[in-house]
Amino acid sequence: MLADMTPFVTNNTFVLPIRVYYEDTDAGGVVYYANYLKFAERARTEMMRHIGVESSTLQDEEGIALVVRKLEAEYHQPARLDDLLHVELQLTKIGGASLEGIQRILRGHDVLVTICIKIGCMKLTGGPGRLPQNIRNLLQTFTSPE
Repeated sequence: MLADMTPFVTNNTFVLPIRVYYEDTDAGGVVYYANYLKFAERARTEMMRHIGVESSTLQDEEGIALVVRKLEAEYHQPARLDDLLHVELQLTKIGGASLEGIQRILRGHDVLVTICIKIGCMKLTGGPGRLPQNIRNLLQTFTSPE
């Protein structure tokens, strides 16, 4: 039976299922540490797509891009070839020009990686930009309730 790989939202958290492929692993079948950051990036991209905002639209219509300003990753356990992972994203702060959040990569109930991230909004012409208010409003879906 095939696992459902459709992204979903639960408890104000965006969740992207990801399968570990051979290309994600080292010779021992363990996920290479930098690939967790790629999984996290995919989840952030798919979260934006889930609210109807694609990266290309931000660039083409708004002249902005969302870029990683800071991140801290803590690796708890390794993922392995063929594992089904869930990459979670919950926003903790939505500012005028930045986002902060927590991302967790899980296998079942086991947390494999925890990532604290700060995303900045940049103008494509250089320098800081601002997130349009309508996008900030849509992102509220993924913030934890006070």
